[in-house]
Amino acid sequence: MLSGKKILLGITASIAAYKSIILLRLLIKEGAEVKVLITPAAKNFISPVILSTFSSHKVYCEFVENEQWENHVLLGNWADLFLIAPLSCNTLAKMANGICDNFFLATYLSAKCSIIICPAMDEDMLNHKATKKNLETLSSFGHEIIDPKIGALASGIYGKGRMAEPEEIILFLEQKFTRNKILMHKKVLVTAGPTKEYIDPVRYISNESSGKMGFALATAFFEAGADVVLISGPVNINLSNKNIKLINVTSAHEMFEAVLKEQSNADYLILNAAVADYTPLKVANNKIKKENVEFSITLTKTTDILAELGKIKRQNQVLVGFALETNDFKKHAEKKLKEKNADYIILNKLEVNNPCFNADFNEVTIMNNLGESIDIPKNSKKEIAESIVLYLAKK
Repeated sequence: MLSGKKILLGITASIAAYKSIILLRLLIKEGAEVKVLITPAAKNFISPVILSTFSSHKVYCEFVENEQWENHVLLGNWADLFLIAPLSCNTLAKMANGICDNFFLATYLSAKCSIIICPAMDEDMLNHKATKKNLETLSSFGHEIIDPKIGALASGIYGKGRMAEPEEIILFLEQKFTRNKILMHKKVLVTAGPTKEYIDPVRYISNESSGKMGFALATAFFEAGADVVLISGPVNINLSNKNIKLINVTSAHEMFEAVLKEQSNADYLILNAAVADYTPLKVANNKIKKENVEFSITLTKTTDILAELGKIKRQNQVLVGFALETNDFKKHAEKKLKEKNADYIILNKLEVNNPCFNADFNEVTIMNNLGESIDIPKNSKKEIAESIVLYLAKK
């Protein structure tokens, strides 16, 4: 994901510098070319020999090395990204105020590339007004900040100030370099997966939805630049992207409540979840025993989430529903589109060659309220999701 990227890794005097070795290895593993720049004080925390060995480049620290002058301007211009991890409180203050008393800071002031900083310091230092002001200043410069985490600190206290883990930083960089801006500043709500409607403490009514399509849509919207909230029923999928807000629910009622709470902020409402149409009128407190030859359950309708949103959606909100049909595909989808006051319906055709549920591939038809439709041929759910997002964004 970082193949061909030129990354200047800056390391300052922090105990968190030990993580920079792991970060360096991961950057190279992802295909980046990395040069390392350290402050003189950072030598107390990390060995330039190790950094040089792993990066296959010399480590930059002083203006003059072995009687040879180092060109900080060329080094700053070489990089696609200047990643400073860890960033100490001292160097942060100097950067914010334009102080240039070493090679590291001279390179920083010369750099024309994107700059990402990973602060690492004690919690009291992080919370000081001066530090907060300095962070605000760097943010105003357009620098991106990967916030420090909560955990055990070098001072012995437990609090906020730990540098983000190398794996988190890599994920942040991958998203930075792969995201586009087609939906930048847009907010998207996606629902995914099935719901479970319990009969008793151990039995429930549900369906075969795996959540794969909904999770793929959430990822595709995020990669298109949007801020994404994903509301999911019970699924066996791990959401690796920590920048997508995940809300887990179980029942249709919980899904409705979560959607209702989040929908007002969304520009796009993408209702992909396979929500149960009916739920038991009464739930037994204890496990129901197998005693009678026949057994019946009284069911009652669940709230139709798509229809409810169709009633309250704003003029500039885009409401997208999904329809899975087994016959008269377009007829049923068109009826749903009209009755639910949706802007789009994504039609899934459940057929032998297109199982939909639990499959990694799918084919869909996008239908809008103007009578237009477009078929998206069979492809991976990831590709289908990206096609849907691109279509909606262009519309």
